[in-house]
Amino acid sequence: METPLHLPGESAPEVPACPILDRALLEAFVVDAHRHDQLSRYEVGQLLGLDRWQTEEFLASRGAIRPYDLADLEVDRATLVALR
Repeated sequence: METPLHLPGESAPEVPACPILDRALLEAFVVDAHRHDQLSRYEVGQLLGLDRWQTEEFLASRGAIRPYDLADLEVDRATLVALR
């Protein structure tokens, strides 16, 4: 998926296409979305092409680890029951 970036105003600098910038913007988006409960860890990993442990390391390095709470435990328990 490609999403164009629109910089408002005539004073906005001309930003050339740059894969590094594309990745930086994607990473900033997923970190913010994860912090606001809009993306799960799994979705973060999928968007960034990371495995589970890489995703955990990525989120931890950006201070975006959400606490594991009772609701998370219940989801995990239901998943385990369904797998039996």
